Amino acid sequence: MKIVSLGLLLVFIGILVIIAGIVSMAYQAWKTGTGGMEKPEAGVRGGGVIMIGPIPIIFGTDVSALKIVMILAIVLMAIVVILFILPLRML
Repeated sequence: MKIVSLGLLLVFIGILVIIAGIVSMAYQAWKTGTGGMEKPEAGVRGGGVIMIGPIPIIFGTDVSALKIVMILAIVLMAIVVILFILPLRML
């Protein structure tokens, strides 16, 4: 597969993921009937990963969010390592 075809495929997949997210948010707002503005019954939970090269910086608000984000960081690091090694094998 040529690099241009791969790039276009990745762009297309990204657009599909964005559209799926918009549809999911619209469905949730329609299902709850509140326009997406629910009353806060529980505290806000969340976390994130900042990838600087292959090194992740992980942050989160509670332990369960950190576990999920840690798994995400490991998967992202594995993808980065694979993408760095693949071009070397093609030489």
